[in-house]
Amino acid sequence: MRKLLTAIPLLSALLPFPLCSDAAGDTNWPQYRGPHSRGVSSQPNLPDRWSAKENVAWKCEIPGRGWSSPIVWKDRVFLTTVINSGKSEEPKKGLYFGGDRPKPPGTIHQWQVFCLGLNTGKVLWMRQVHEGKPETSIHLKNSYASETPVTDGERVYFYFGNLGVFCFDFDGKQLWKHRLKPESTRFGWGTAASPVLYRDRLYIVNDNEKESYLLALDAKTGKQLWRTARDEKSNWSTPFIWENGKRTEIVTLGSGKVRSYDLVGNLLWSLKGMSSITIATPYEYNELLYFSSGYVGDSSRPIYAVRPGAKGDISLKTGESSNEFVVWSLPKAAPYNPTTLIYHDRLYVLLDRGFVSCFRPRDGKEIYSQKRLPNGRAFTSSPWACGDKVFCLNEDGVTFVLQAGDEFKVLHTNTLAEDDMCMATPALAGDRLLIRTAARLYCIAASAANLKETRPAAARRSAADRAR
Repeated sequence: MRKLLTAIPLLSALLPFPLCSDAAGDTNWPQYRGPHSRGVSSQPNLPDRWSAKENVAWKCEIPGRGWSSPIVWKDRVFLTTVINSGKSEEPKKGLYFGGDRPKPPGTIHQWQVFCLGLNTGKVLWMRQVHEGKPETSIHLKNSYASETPVTDGERVYFYFGNLGVFCFDFDGKQLWKHRLKPESTRFGWGTAASPVLYRDRLYIVNDNEKESYLLALDAKTGKQLWRTARDEKSNWSTPFIWENGKRTEIVTLGSGKVRSYDLVGNLLWSLKGMSSITIATPYEYNELLYFSSGYVGDSSRPIYAVRPGAKGDISLKTGESSNEFVVWSLPKAAPYNPTTLIYHDRLYVLLDRGFVSCFRPRDGKEIYSQKRLPNGRAFTSSPWACGDKVFCLNEDGVTFVLQAGDEFKVLHTNTLAEDDMCMATPALAGDRLLIRTAARLYCIAASAANLKETRPAAARRSAADRAR
């Protein structure tokens, strides 16, 4: 949401200090898809089996709707939601088309941010950052809280597209806010690209139908440092800060072009050849950059691997699959919503309709192609990996656990409650897995002794109001 929509898009900030040596850094999950935006943990004690009750350390009812992923720093969990004071139309699992809702709702909404205790699930604080009628619409399956927060361990940055950024310290004190002008998106689908953080700057990509841009804010003050216009229409891809042997750059995906900028917003290189809707998040592995774009209605659904040091236009010519900087490409392999995953030197592709493919990341050679997950249905969340296993969570709340390796093998499935629609990508923090659903947040831990259930104060007040 961080990355996110099945009908439409939902959706590594490297900090000024190391997030991982894999073991230590895996304790924190500070942004969408975690350290380095890869969705991988080296922690040996993460559970691989759970249900709505089994191995549940706690679960917390979350009011409203939000497809942002939770983030974690030490013993704190942060996430966002937006509560409709009226009645919201329920999202439909598996929907690709027919969810356009071009008019904003006329009811009052409440934009809220939460901090929970990782070990207890108790709400440590909740703050309402805005109340009013939405100025822009969203798709039936989207939310007004689809962007994942990001933290540097001292401050946490909550971004709501078409509203602004709200910065808090860990005690719940608001330090600053930076409001942003609402802009229309394709068919009124709404926003979803999450912010990224690098050293003392927060970076935001807002690709819309009117005035797309890449924005840099001072992380301590919220002051705008620079803003670069983008010749793009609506996209939903979270940017990536790529620290490589040549330089540090901001990689942004777009339907028109992939563009990479330096840290003051100057264009370094670009590449044409994406699909007409772009959602996935770029990431790095073994010094190569990987990215994809796979709108289901397009014949072009490419995956690319790019080496550092590019300048200018590095687009492939007709008939080419590689060039000086494009190491390899696959023209029809990419998923729509999920981001691809590299684990144990294999690149996994989870297609939205429940097929899994596997390739060699160094050259794109196929290991196996489009193996069907049994009764997999719709997938929006990005896959993750740990403990020699790959995990694929579908919208029904069913996680398919695959054996990592050259052979496609489903080991087992884990199923949550019937009302647990899942579109957010989970967080992996130490020995705990955090799964956000439409109704609640689960904390999964191996050998969890007791089920604890909490409800945020806002939810309790809402229930009391209804009772009256």
